[in-house]
Amino acid sequence: MISIKKLLLSVCFLMFSFGLLKAQSGYFEDALRFSQFNSTGSARIMGLGGTQMSLGGDISNIHTNPAGLGFFRRSEFSFTPSFGTWTTETNYLGQLQENRTTNIAIPNLSLVISNPKGPLETGAFRGGTFGISFNRTNNFNSNFGYFSDIEGQTSIIDAFIQQANGIPESQIENFGLTGLAYSTFLINPITEDQNGNPINNPSQYDSFVLGFPFQDESVVTEGRSTQTTISYGANFYNKLFVGGGLGLTSINYTSRKSYGEEFFNEPLMVSSIDEFLNITGFGANINLGVIYKPIDEVNLGFNFQSPTWYRFNEEFEASIVNQFDNFYFEPEDITLGTEQASTPIVLGTYNLNTPMRFSGGATFFAGKNGFISADIDFVDYSRGRINSRDFNPNDDNQEIRRLYGQTFNYRVGGEYRIDKFRVRAGYGLYGDPFRSSTFSRSTQQLTGGFGVRFEKVYVDLAVMGTRFDQLYNPYSVIENGQEIGPIIEIRNQITNGMLTVGFNF
Repeated sequence: MISIKKLLLSVCFLMFSFGLLKAQSGYFEDALRFSQFNSTGSARIMGLGGTQMSLGGDISNIHTNPAGLGFFRRSEFSFTPSFGTWTTETNYLGQLQENRTTNIAIPNLSLVISNPKGPLETGAFRGGTFGISFNRTNNFNSNFGYFSDIEGQTSIIDAFIQQANGIPESQIENFGLTGLAYSTFLINPITEDQNGNPINNPSQYDSFVLGFPFQDESVVTEGRSTQTTISYGANFYNKLFVGGGLGLTSINYTSRKSYGEEFFNEPLMVSSIDEFLNITGFGANINLGVIYKPIDEVNLGFNFQSPTWYRFNEEFEASIVNQFDNFYFEPEDITLGTEQASTPIVLGTYNLNTPMRFSGGATFFAGKNGFISADIDFVDYSRGRINSRDFNPNDDNQEIRRLYGQTFNYRVGGEYRIDKFRVRAGYGLYGDPFRSSTFSRSTQQLTGGFGVRFEKVYVDLAVMGTRFDQLYNPYSVIENGQEIGPIIEIRNQITNGMLTVGFNF
C-alpha cells in the first residue's frame, strides 16, 4: 500500500524543479572552513614554522608577501612534493575511536624570472622580479567516526521535531532531511487538538518512537583549495622592496556522512541517514606587501591580503532508511517495515567574501651565520559574508557574526648556516577563530628542516607536526536555551614531510 506521505513526496520532487529545496544548512560553517589561514610555502619556509612576511628571496613570496620577490638576483624554478598523515581521535561518552588518512601531493610549483640592474647602473630602481606559483592552501582529506555502546541522551528525531514544528504539513517535504523524516514516519503531524477535533493542515509534530538510541557516525571529507598567483616585486635602493599579486583560487570539497541510530524495545529498530555534499568554487584576491631594511641586519615586513571573493556551486543529496518492527500505524492504516526516502539531487549557488588579513614581520640577521624571524597576523572572522539568490543567507550571516571573532596568529623561526648547509626550526600558533568558548580550537605547529645550497641547485627538507581540537555536533536539540544534542570532541594530529628542489638560472 502506498501511503499518503509517499504520494506527497512525489509532489515534492516536482516542486524541486522550481527551486523550493535548499541544498544544505550550516553555510556559516563553510564561511569558516574556506576562510581559515595557515601559512604555506616551500620546505624552507615550512621548516621555519611558516615564518615569511619579512624574509625575501624565497619562492613562497609569490603568494604571501610579493615584496620579497625584489630580493631575487637570479631566476628560479622549484617543485615541492609532500607526504603526510592526518590522524583523528574522537571521544563520545568516554569512548574513543581513531582514524587515519594518508595524503600525497605536490603542494607547490613556482617560477620566478628576475631582471636585476647591474652594479654600475644608476637610479633608485634596482630591478624587479616576476613570479607565478601554484600552491595548495588547504587540505580537506580527512575522516573521523564515533560510536557508543551507551544510550545517548537525545535522538536525531528530537531535532527533526524541533525543526518541523511551525511548518505546515503541506510544505514539510520541502525541507531536506526533515522532510525525509516525515516521509519515513520518524515524525508525524499532530492531527487532532486537545478536544479531539481534526486540525486542518497541522504544523506541530511528534513521534511514536520514545526511547533513546545507540548512535554512530562516519564522516569522510576530501578535497583541497589551491591558488595560482601572479606577482611582481620591485627593489629600490636595495632598502625598500614593494610588491603586489593577483591570486586565483579554486576549491573542491566533498563530504560523505553516514549516521545511524539503533533502538531496543521500540517500534523503530534501526535508522540510517546518508548525506553527500560537493562544493566547487572559484575566487580571486589581491595581495600587497612591503619590506624595508633600516639597516643591513634587519628586515621589517608588512602585508595586506584582500578578501577572497568566491562563487560556489554545490550539489547535495540525502537518504533515510528506517527499519520498523512491523509496527501498525493506525492514522494511515499501514504496517511499517522498511521505509526509505531520498531527496533529489539539489543544486545551489552562493557567494562568499572571506575576511581580509593584515600581517607583519621582522627578521634579524647574525651576519652570515643565520637569522631569526617572526610574524603576526590579524584576522577578523566575523567579517565573512554569504550572499545567494537561491536562499536567504541572513540566518547564516547572523551566525557568522555571533560565533566568530578576531584572532591573532604568531609564528617564529630561525636558520643556522654552516657553509652550504642550513638547519632550521620553527613554531606557529594560530588563534581560536570562535568569539567565546571554554573549548580552545587554536592550532599549534612545530617544525624543523634541513637544506643544502649549491651553485645551480638547492634542496630543502621540512617536517611539520600540527595539532588542533574540534567539537562536532551531528544535530542540534535546544532545551531551555541550552544545547543538549551530542557533542563529539575530535583531536587532530597532522604530520607532514616536504621536499623542495630548486634550480637557479
